[in-house]
Amino acid sequence: MDVEILSRLQFAGTIMFHYLFPPLSIGLGLQLFLCELAYYRTRNPAWEAAARFWTRVFAVNFAMGVATGIVMEFEFGTNWAAYSRFVGDVFGSALAAEGIFAFFLESGFLAVLVFGWDRVGPKMHLFSTLMVFLGSAFSAVWIVVANSWQQTPAGYHIVWHDVQGEQVPRAEVTDFWAMVFNPSSVDRLTHTLVGALVLGAFFVASVCSYYLLRGKHEAIARRCLSIALPTSLLFTLLAAATGHDSAKKLIETQPAKLAAIEAHYETTDEPTGLYLFGWPDAENKTVHFGVQIPRMLSLLVYNDPSRPVPGMDKIPVDQRPPIWLPFQTFHIMVGLGTLMLLVSAMACWSWYRGFYGRHRWLLWTIVVMPVAAMTANQAGWITAEVGRQPWVVYPSVQNGVEMMGMRTADGLSESVTAEHVLGSIILFGIIYSLLFAVWIFVLNQKIQHGPESPEELTEYKRRLQRKSMSETIGHGGTAYGGSLMDEDSR
Repeated sequence: MDVEILSRLQFAGTIMFHYLFPPLSIGLGLQLFLCELAYYRTRNPAWEAAARFWTRVFAVNFAMGVATGIVMEFEFGTNWAAYSRFVGDVFGSALAAEGIFAFFLESGFLAVLVFGWDRVGPKMHLFSTLMVFLGSAFSAVWIVVANSWQQTPAGYHIVWHDVQGEQVPRAEVTDFWAMVFNPSSVDRLTHTLVGALVLGAFFVASVCSYYLLRGKHEAIARRCLSIALPTSLLFTLLAAATGHDSAKKLIETQPAKLAAIEAHYETTDEPTGLYLFGWPDAENKTVHFGVQIPRMLSLLVYNDPSRPVPGMDKIPVDQRPPIWLPFQTFHIMVGLGTLMLLVSAMACWSWYRGFYGRHRWLLWTIVVMPVAAMTANQAGWITAEVGRQPWVVYPSVQNGVEMMGMRTADGLSESVTAEHVLGSIILFGIIYSLLFAVWIFVLNQKIQHGPESPEELTEYKRRLQRKSMSETIGHGGTAYGGSLMDEDSR
């Protein structure tokens, strides 16, 4: 058992499980805000019933995201102490910004969102919903900034510190905004956020399509579909555009990753093609069963179909990433993205023509689309992280000076053994399996129950109003009687 491999597997497992929830929270946050905005503008109780329903679903998912995200903070200290010492100054500033600008904003308004329906006015509740959505998005901003800095470091220098008689390097921020707007942060951030919005749109469309298949809550489902289907098409188009920009940047910042995701082993004088799929064979430097579009990679990278793209042979042997896994996950992400784009376009056309719901195969296809969106998000993360190996922090050049990076193997904690890590992986597996089962169970309960009908909601609000009036009269009588007793005593 190798402690590095086990530690990487542990962190990959915990972050992939956690990453099921934040993208869904961000995407659901926008859908929830749009539903509530429709209610605020129309005062139609059907929109209010929809917004109340999605608030309950959002709360369940948000709680899971918070619970699973805390674990990763501890893993930095337990398994990756040397890495934490190296990036502590950079990560500290980014995570502090997340706490100030995102977490407090999100958590401060969450109680109003969940419990304030009958306690605050519609305008205040709408504002709280917007703040919760923006808070979840801002949280993603700072996490992606910190991760992007590892991929393309900027705005720092290396300072050597004495730790128990040993000189240890530490990256310290010299320019905060250069660190924030490092060469890959904007492209990676936009692609990450758009991927979350795709997931949220398909999730809402999936639940509503399920209701149409079952003949339940149809009036509310159709209203939500009028938002979810167009936004799913919009954001899948944006995902393709932002993904292209992010991949194109790799030729400048991470050419080894670009070569890996296309299994481009040897540099030639010929234009470079783009694989649609295949089975990379690193030993023989070929791709079995590969189907390739000639010149396409050259066109996408350089906007020039005749210019060759450098291959993996241009990268030093000890700095080459694995090829098979990032190649497959990248093509899974692209393939699922293309599928989601086609399905959302068909669904929008069907909706526009007025026969959405007549074709059960299309409804069932939309029902399973959140699985495709979640898988694409996970595949994109694997591509980004495995493709930068063997570096946990890439080397860079700052103000004309070459700066050292950090290899993943050098970031491990000195005192953690393979047995410790293996034991924690088993425990995490058990606990996370139980959490996942609870999440599915509660989420299924919420969906099966569904939203209240507009009539039920109207009656509920009438009862609440009558109760409030009776309590007011009761308190008023007590106050009046008390004033008489005081006057008699005088």
